Amino acid sequence: MEQPSFLAYRNYRYLKITGLVITAALIAYLLARPAGGAAYGGTIFGYALGIASALIVLVLTWYGIRKRRPPKVPERREADRRKFADTDATRCQSNRRVINAEESWRHGTTLQGWLSMHVYLGIALVVLTSLHAGFRVGWNIHTLAYVLVLLVCLSGLYGTYAYLRYPRLITENIGEESLDDLLLKISEADELATHRATDLPSEVKTLVSRACRDTRLGGKFIQQISGRQHDCPTKLAVERLRELGKELVDGDQPRLIRDLYTVLLQKQRLVDMVRKEISLNARMRFWLYLHAPLSIALLAALLAHILTILIYW
Repeated sequence: MEQPSFLAYRNYRYLKITGLVITAALIAYLLARPAGGAAYGGTIFGYALGIASALIVLVLTWYGIRKRRPPKVPERREADRRKFADTDATRCQSNRRVINAEESWRHGTTLQGWLSMHVYLGIALVVLTSLHAGFRVGWNIHTLAYVLVLLVCLSGLYGTYAYLRYPRLITENIGEESLDDLLLKISEADELATHRATDLPSEVKTLVSRACRDTRLGGKFIQQISGRQHDCPTKLAVERLRELGKELVDGDQPRLIRDLYTVLLQKQRLVDMVRKEISLNARMRFWLYLHAPLSIALLAALLAHILTILIYW
């Protein structure tokens, strides 16, 4: 049975709460806005929205800290584990399942709820800060804080998309195999290809040598994201061997070329799988390179924003 998404946590609890908060804020904004005048953060309503937005930022930041803290396991539970280790295997496995289920409920489900709240509060934060600013921007620290809010929330939405989409694609790409398994198979294919090219012309040996030596997996961050290598030697070798297989018709060389072609074609499939695996993982990590630094910058800008208001209030 497929697990429900964290976005649907407790029947979309936080989506409903966020909807109510945004609706209430919009109604209050329309009612509090001066007739014919422009709303801005210096009004009582603007301060209320600013305080609420600052609190939301702190809550969202706390989630980033909390999810990196390992769950505390009570000493009694550790004692139970040691006791279970002395019993027979069947009973031990049964007791571990009970403990793991309890830990999942206490920690996993709680963190899933925090993540759901984190996403929906981020959406609410965009609306509240926009209303707090009265949609007025300028070249100042206040606008910088507002822009950072937007960037942090946008990067967070990308992270939500990435963690909902890419894990499934990774599973579909390599199945039950690991990245190490694929790399081992590629190494074995290189050895087999080198062996089968022994009795073939020097052109073929050169193609195989380049395919084994110069085929890159990963590389720089941009290359990891794209999952490609320009003029991949393995791909070029496969294409050239396909042509040679059509040109040669006499002797044993056509058969040897076909056998070598089959090996390199299998290697190319493995290389494509590894590159896709690296690319998908890089795309999942990419948002962290933006989200975490932007969050720190937002906290600094928010502090400067608040201090500026207190000094010139």
